[in-house]
Amino acid sequence: MTDHPVTRTVMIDRTANPAPLGLMGFGMTTILLNLHNAGIIALGGAILAMGIFYGGLAQVLAGLMEWKKGNTFGTTAFTSYGFFWLSLVAIWLFPALGLWEAESKQAMAFYLALWGVFTAYMSIATLRSNRGLQFVFITLAMLFFGLAAGDATGIAVITVASGYLGIVCGAGAVYVAMAEVLNETYGRPVLPLWPVSGRKEKASAPAD
Repeated sequence: MTDHPVTRTVMIDRTANPAPLGLMGFGMTTILLNLHNAGIIALGGAILAMGIFYGGLAQVLAGLMEWKKGNTFGTTAFTSYGFFWLSLVAIWLFPALGLWEAESKQAMAFYLALWGVFTAYMSIATLRSNRGLQFVFITLAMLFFGLAAGDATGIAVITVASGYLGIVCGAGAVYVAMAEVLNETYGRPVLPLWPVSGRKEKASAPAD
């Protein structure tokens, strides 16, 4: 009996990490919107455009790229929040275009609360990730519930306080995005992400 050599094929993933794109799109758009919720700036074209293109489309693209990498969490998170931004802009713009009437505060409270529930259970998955990502998702869940409470009760101070929390949440996402880019570029942890106990923080080799 003749032995046949066994050929093994090793697949090397050389595609880029899409997470910083999704995190930056989410973070910057979240900061901008919550500057409005905090009463610092008016709701206008800058927020709407960011909601469509960077918070919306860029996150959906990042989610599709995470799907290619086999990352269920990244696919679910980025695609969902990308479409959240697109749906939110539609809620604002479509009444102005005469397509339907403006949404009631009660309906918006339920809308935001549902996103809070979604984010709360996604936060559970981050418990196996790093502290930076945990911070982003936990503060985001609190933000959604706070904004929902503001709409449900009509108490303006709740919305304003939630706006300041949203700025912090968005800044956290920007930090995590910057950390992932810099850590990969320099091949070592430049900005810490505080991995959970027992999990070593990895720094990818810089791109050629």
